[in-house]
Amino acid sequence: KYEIVYATPERMDKPEFVSALETVPGGVNLLAVDECHCVTRWGHDLRPAYQRVGEFRKQLGSPVTVALTATATREVRDDVRRVLGFDESSMPLSALPVDRPNLKLEAEDAWDDRAKIERITETARDYPGTGIVYFALIKDLDRMAGELRRAMPGRTVRIYHGKLSPQNKKYIYTEFTSAKPEDNLLLLATNAFGMGVDKPDIRFIVHAQIPGSVESYHQEVGRAGRDGLPSVCRMLYSQDDLAIQQQFVEWKNPGRSLMEEIVRTMHASDHADFDADELRLVILGKTGQSGIVDHALIRLEELGVVEQTSVTDAEPRYRLLRELEPGEVDDEEIAEKRKRDLLRLLRVVELTRSDDIARDVSRYFELE
Repeated sequence: KYEIVYATPERMDKPEFVSALETVPGGVNLLAVDECHCVTRWGHDLRPAYQRVGEFRKQLGSPVTVALTATATREVRDDVRRVLGFDESSMPLSALPVDRPNLKLEAEDAWDDRAKIERITETARDYPGTGIVYFALIKDLDRMAGELRRAMPGRTVRIYHGKLSPQNKKYIYTEFTSAKPEDNLLLLATNAFGMGVDKPDIRFIVHAQIPGSVESYHQEVGRAGRDGLPSVCRMLYSQDDLAIQQQFVEWKNPGRSLMEEIVRTMHASDHADFDADELRLVILGKTGQSGIVDHALIRLEELGVVEQTSVTDAEPRYRLLRELEPGEVDDEEIAEKRKRDLLRLLRVVELTRSDDIARDVSRYFELE
């Protein structure tokens, strides 16, 4: 007997999963779509399988449905309703206010590492307990880790990012979630850390490098002060960090020509599978960036053109399943998404100049 079934939207494509649900006595009566901003192309984290959730809901007999997210603008909310088969009257909005009285949201300029270390150290001193410092780049996180340990000998400093082994990730996650205030744990992390984290007593969050969107910012600062006690979130702005996020936008929007070249390279090779770095060396050379190849492979996997052959390694490997179909990748759509991503980044820059960040975040999501 099943009380609740957790599944990714990609599971909907598995006939055996659908058949198993059909055997549940009484059927599925309630459907929760978590992280529902992934449903829409207007969201900051589109996953194509989510766009078929409405069809899946009909297969289940159109059960009572709730869609959940911390990051949905009005445009996204309207598209989520459309995909799921609702309108505003049949799926009304229920939203908590962005402005939490115990949470202080601040932003300031910090033009170099020295200024950032000073501000992080001051924040950790003024707010004893557990804290998170977010970085955009792993190499910058690693470089700053040693300097912050020297600047704060009384702090336990840990690091977390996507290149860690699964064992190390689990160890750091467990240490962080079980840390007591007197442990003074400081976690330096990329946005790889955060999914499923619900620790009530995070006293401060610092963005040592700006996030790529207001949605990401809102998710990350929302982890602080859930116990209702005073907490602070500080965003440190540097022009150099803006360039990092602009580069990320380019990586996240690979063009059709690169995807076609990846498919041709894999098809012509005798190798059974590739990782992104191997493909980068063949296609872009030693000076090329593997980030854009990573995202091209992710997109090709979403299209069913390639699939992962290893799912536990830090560097996934892929094999070719089929050729790209004509018109399957639209450069005009990619250009439109790139434009939307850059506009999201501009909104973050505007937040760094805001005299009331909570108010402007609320306006961004059109909650006022």
